[in-house]
Formats: sequence, structure tokens, C-alpha cells
Amino acid sequence: MKTTVFSILVVVMMLTFASGCGPSAKLTVPQRQKIIVDMETQTLQRLYQEQPATRDKIRKAAGYGVFANANVNVIFASAGGGYGVVVDNSTGRKTYMKMALGGIGLGLGVKDYRQVLIFKSKEALNKFVTSGWEFGGHADAAAKAGETGGELSAEGDIAADIEVYAMTESGLALQATVTGTKYWKNEDLN
Repeated sequence: MKTTVFSILVVVMMLTFASGCGPSAKLTVPQRQKIIVDMETQTLQRLYQEQPATRDKIRKAAGYGVFANANVNVIFASAGGGYGVVVDNSTGRKTYMKMALGGIGLGLGVKDYRQVLIFKSKEALNKFVTSGWEFGGHADAAAKAGETGGELSAEGDIAADIEVYAMTESGLALQATVTGTKYWKNEDLN
């Protein structure tokens, strides 16, 4: 009983932490958008430095998304939250988005990472932006070191049209799991 109550309190605490991630609501909309665009620029510069081939992949893609995320793992539960932007390469339109994730598993610690999604088709891009997106139980994205990035393998009709890269402080992640991650439009910033 005590373990269940403790687990519930930990999850509530982590969700409270995760929901607070992102530019402060005390800032104006243009100020919050600028923070996100600055994060996008810095993340892409780092990705291009670590994986030069991604510059051409992004240029030729239907679009791309860049997200910042903080993830907390405490004993048997994990939660995280973040923010980002999706860019349609054909129009230059930016759609500001939020993300949240949750899971169950052993772990302890806090991880801050950046994620870049490359949309290979207009359909995948549009579906992601208009519907939001949730990676479910079998979704996994491997971001491999070397010239080729990782492919997202998941149940779903657009999963093959998205390439995912995740970067932590230690560099390009060898494997980035997106299981249990939900993305949706940030209505305040669009």
C-alpha cells in the first residue's frame, strides 16, 4: 500500500515537473517563439556538426521538427515534457508544439535531450502537425552514429516516413526511444 501511494506521488510530482517545461508563460508570445527558434537553430547546428549528412536530408525532406525535452526517472516511473517546432520546407511555416512522455521501468535521474524528426513525406508531416501524434507501445527509433541516421520502426502508416535523431549532453544517442510520447500543437503559440 505504501509503495503504491509513493509511486502515485512520484508520478504526480514528475508530471508537474514535466508540464512546466518550456518557455515561461510570463513571457510574450513572440518572446516564447524566439526561445523555441533559438533552440531549433542551436540543435540543428549541433546535429549538422555531429552528422553532416543530415543537412542534406533535412533540406530535401518535406519538413522537420526540433524538440527539447526534460525526462525524469524515479524508481519505477518516468515522465517528461518538452516543446518544439515543426517546419514545413515547402512553405517555411512553423508550427509550435508541445510534447509529453511517460513510462514504467527502472531508473533514477534526469535527462535533458534534443530530438530532431525528419519528415520524408508531406503526408507524414501533415498528419503529425494536424493530428498530433502518439508513439505507442511498439514504437522505437534508433539514431545510429555514422553516416546513416536511424529509422523509426513502429506500428502505423507513417512511421517509415520519419527519421529520428536524439542528442544528449554526451552526443548523438545510439538509441532514442519515443515509446509513450505524445506530440500536439501549442495553441498559445500558433
